[in-house]
Amino acid sequence: MPYAGALSPTEALALLQADPAAKLIDVRTTAERDWIGRVGIPEAQHAAVQWNVYPGGTPNPAFLEQLAQVAAPNQVLVFLCRSGVRSRHAAKLATEHGYQHCFDILEGFEGDTDAAGHRKTVGGWCAAGLPWIGA
Repeated sequence: MPYAGALSPTEALALLQADPAAKLIDVRTTAERDWIGRVGIPEAQHAAVQWNVYPGGTPNPAFLEQLAQVAAPNQVLVFLCRSGVRSRHAAKLATEHGYQHCFDILEGFEGDTDAAGHRKTVGGWCAAGLPWIGA
């Protein structure tokens, strides 16, 4: 694994609760956070750094610069996206640039789609019943 590890949403929350200096980095777009919802953890442990920019979904060219504004290289960081893909890439890139303790949150905020094509019911932060704030 090209970063410190991968955690289930429940494991990620437990880590954040055990280590007040740890930080969750939400790499979803601002639109996703505004329209879908946000994690419900203390603001001091939560930061938003878009992996892709909205609209257009193009890579955020300032990702590392923005990450440096909210996190230190020796800080424990857990990366979250919608379903666990962008967060994995973010954890890998951060590790490659000197961040020593990067974790990917498996399943993401919304998890996979169910049989009806809806999210938040199969895996993810929301389906695990973890604290979140709706849009």
